[in-house]
Amino acid sequence: MRVGIISLIHESNTFLSTPTTLDLFRRDILLTGEGIRKLRAGGVHEISGFFKGLEKHCIEAVPMFYAATWPCGTITAKTCDALMEMLFAEVDRAGKVDGFLLAAHGANTGEGDKYRDLDGHWLTRLREKVGPSVPIIFVMDPHGNLSPKMVRAATAGIAYQTNPHLDQLDRGLEAADMMARTLRGEIHPTVAASFPPVAINIERQNTTEPHCHGLYGLAERMRHEPGVLSVNIVLGFPYSDVEEMGSSFMVVTDNDPVLAQRCTDELASFLVEHRHDFAGKYLNIKDAVDKALSLPGTVGLLDMGDNVGAGSAADGTMIAHELHKRAAAPVFVCLYDPECVDRAIAAGVGARVKLTMGGKTDDRHGQPLTAVVTVRGVHDGRFHESRVVHGGQSDYDIGQVVTVVTDTRLTIALTRRRVVPVSIGVVTCCGLNPADFKVIIAKGVQSPVPALQPFCTHLFRVNTPGVTCADMTQLSYRHRRKPLFPFEEVAAAR
Repeated sequence: MRVGIISLIHESNTFLSTPTTLDLFRRDILLTGEGIRKLRAGGVHEISGFFKGLEKHCIEAVPMFYAATWPCGTITAKTCDALMEMLFAEVDRAGKVDGFLLAAHGANTGEGDKYRDLDGHWLTRLREKVGPSVPIIFVMDPHGNLSPKMVRAATAGIAYQTNPHLDQLDRGLEAADMMARTLRGEIHPTVAASFPPVAINIERQNTTEPHCHGLYGLAERMRHEPGVLSVNIVLGFPYSDVEEMGSSFMVVTDNDPVLAQRCTDELASFLVEHRHDFAGKYLNIKDAVDKALSLPGTVGLLDMGDNVGAGSAADGTMIAHELHKRAAAPVFVCLYDPECVDRAIAAGVGARVKLTMGGKTDDRHGQPLTAVVTVRGVHDGRFHESRVVHGGQSDYDIGQVVTVVTDTRLTIALTRRRVVPVSIGVVTCCGLNPADFKVIIAKGVQSPVPALQPFCTHLFRVNTPGVTCADMTQLSYRHRRKPLFPFEEVAAAR
């Protein structure tokens, strides 16, 4: 038997003015055929799990298409056209297969009505192409937005169970096992979904924290019910202005659609009843810095408004300005600023130079920070992460990095690329020790947590403004469904 592997992964922040183009996919990942196996086999990504799981069941894996790039704005229609043409050309080239394993992120959003639900679009097109009897099983990110079109097109769907994402390999193995059992006729998956009128705030989406225990505990109990194959909580991605934006549930059973629907409806009712537990809790910049400076040890401050993992600019300066003004402790922050990288390199290691850093992409994330700095080092930005931290990746190339230090003890890592801080390697690749800093600023909400926890006594999420502000009621939606908590109040089921 042969099973095709396809993946299209992007988090599309539709509130960003910077579009996502084909060149960005080409820069990061745009692969066909055996190049996919070379990149992902033996790793910790869900695609790695597809390869490993299919091999275990003596099923031939047929890698077809894999496109991914870092979060950015809406994918242009021209780029969507090109991706679809490449994807389905590879499906045709591969010939007959017995099933498909897909990594479909859930937050792929393209330009225009045709591609707004890009995941739903390409899954539906694949289903129409291969017919109703070929199994299609997808794995998705829980901070995507599940759409009814995705559910209708698939035989089954599986979401990561952890955020930060530490279980991608396991979910890939789960999908491969489900595929093998389906092809052998041992199970007959049926899938149901529910879409309650609630959007879980991104600040509340860490699955290890107490407010999530009740919901995730209920899902775990359901997994042990006879006939249940998979129970999935889709937390939602608030930065895509699409009809399906919000939280949802998806349950797969063995030929029991009534049981699948009952489970999803029970999870939906639980979320509506406990919706206020999942509304955002906000800490302003001044109070966050006060806390950080008053506590022992190194403290991590998570800059939610400049969340690079949700597409933001990576050059937000608001927390850095507050710590620069106080000049009270050694601080580390990473800022995207190619211009300052060039100026610092031109000045030379050891030189003192006046730089105007960050705050250049737009006017939503703070003014540039101007200071006389000492250039401390130039680094290639390549490193290996030995632990599973977030995102199914081990080897990183964040591009050239220059470290500079202000007289107020801010160490600033200036980068040529926007850096998602999911590994402490962002600090250590510069020859720095995280323990030497009182405060480490990380531009994210949940994804930096595993990287920072071993080094920080406390972590605080900071309510900074920007295109990824945690308070979703501050964003201007045109397409979201109504009513939807927290925008509108909704009633719990009786």
